Amino acid sequence: MTALPTGPDVTPGEAVEAARGWIAAHLPTAWREAGEQGGPRAVRTVRTREEYRAWYPEFGASGLVAATWEVDYGGLGWSRRAAVAADEALRPYHLPRLNPLGLNLAAPALFAHGTEEQRRRFLKPITRAEEIWCQLFSEPGSGSDLASLSTRAELDGDTWVVHGQKVWTTWADQADYAVLLARTDPDAPKHQGITYFLLAMRQPGVEVRPLPHIGGEAEFFEVFFDGARVPDAHRLGDPGNGWRVAQATLAGERQMVSGGGSVGVDRIGGVSASHLVRLARRRTESGLPGGWDDPLVRARIVELWCEEQVRTWTNRRVRARQAGNLPPGPESSIGKVHGTDLNQRIQETAATLSGEDAIAWPGTASSPAEYWASMPAETRGMLRSRANTIEGGTTEVNKNVIAERVLGLPKDFDPYRGKPWRDLPRS
Repeated sequence: MTALPTGPDVTPGEAVEAARGWIAAHLPTAWREAGEQGGPRAVRTVRTREEYRAWYPEFGASGLVAATWEVDYGGLGWSRRAAVAADEALRPYHLPRLNPLGLNLAAPALFAHGTEEQRRRFLKPITRAEEIWCQLFSEPGSGSDLASLSTRAELDGDTWVVHGQKVWTTWADQADYAVLLARTDPDAPKHQGITYFLLAMRQPGVEVRPLPHIGGEAEFFEVFFDGARVPDAHRLGDPGNGWRVAQATLAGERQMVSGGGSVGVDRIGGVSASHLVRLARRRTESGLPGGWDDPLVRARIVELWCEEQVRTWTNRRVRARQAGNLPPGPESSIGKVHGTDLNQRIQETAATLSGEDAIAWPGTASSPAEYWASMPAETRGMLRSRANTIEGGTTEVNKNVIAERVLGLPKDFDPYRGKPWRDLPRS
């Protein structure tokens, strides 16, 4: 293993040289040559997803996955500027971070509210994708009004026993651990009776069921708890303080869904604005109307491209906080509201530019998985993007966050504020 320099004094130039040296020593030759010759698109042609997953622990062990984290937590202790410079050097080789829910949802809460023992236990396996994470927040009847949740946890000695149900849990079938919100005091007001836990998924009392979405793929799941157990040592923050702890996770989720970039999911559903240029030029080359030679189409694509750059700049502000091991602030909601709406408009445009190919394509499918795989990328992206304005907090909820926490406007009137949770009306 090639040792990389550590500490905050590493300069951006030194970080770039270190990253390039690490690539030369550790990246498989075919991947490295493809990246140098053709960038990420070329890398995808010589590397399968399975091959990348098998190799990924080597990337995680380097410290480059979360370079601003301290060495004891799996990082290199670099400054934000050094980490960003190294990421730019790595970009041609297409090295996406696996375990995005661990990096973006669990880690911010651990940094903001975890004990030193908890950070040392969980953060390093997160960077290496040795323990995959999911989020157990939303419930039937408690989505936008998350604080009304009813999954309960009761203390039994030094262990909490969990009963209830969660829904719309991404990648629950793959997860080893989950961040969990559960009701621990039904006599307290709804925001004050919640506790935040780190729950092991692979145990008796946890049942995971798939929820296929419109394209046939099952990336969402519902999870049922019947006596699942969590050691009190895996409670994050004080009992009843879970809502405050959860804000670090929720802000990270909004940032990830908005297109956060370097430490998570670049885009949830679809293609980039640059791909629209290629689609439009392809239409023109094929002699079809509505292509790159149409000034109205060009203007539309350039407008979307410009908005994508604005989104990128907003996300950089949030990543600057993450680089200092701080949870994203209210600006993550700004990025989420704009980024998810923007992504839907980009995917709709991509489907439009694809013409008839977006609604009819050759091939047969004997299963939902085969049908999903045969679908054109532009159609798949358009369908998947419909969830963007719901997942990670609905657009309406995030607009309230912006109004109250960014603009300082009064909170919405709540006739039940301060009343015990058990006395509140619930669906």
